[in-house]
Amino acid sequence: MKDFFSTAIGRLRIAGILEGISLIILLCIGVPLKYLMEIPGIVKFMGPVHGALFLLFIFLFIGVATEHNWKGKTLLKIILACFIPFGTFYIDRTILSKAHRHTKAISRTENN
Repeated sequence: MKDFFSTAIGRLRIAGILEGISLIILLCIGVPLKYLMEIPGIVKFMGPVHGALFLLFIFLFIGVATEHNWKGKTLLKIILACFIPFGTFYIDRTILSKAHRHTKAISRTENN
């Protein structure tokens, strides 16, 4: 878990997971409550929270994409995933976790 906070890609993964959770809460709980039961409280709270997490994810993504020299297809997949429920979980599993392992392996070889 320490690796998540000590590397840029680890922080991006955390932001992606939190952003994904906030989007699911907003869409699966908040929106139905607002429009079916006229209870807007969760949307009023989670809307700005999700917006802040989304911006944090994009900010961290720009730094990591620059650091890792990501190009075309990878950039597009990650950006599109932000807008799709469960998308950030998918890219965490398929792209970010592999890049994180690669970064940790490089760091270990440099330290030895």
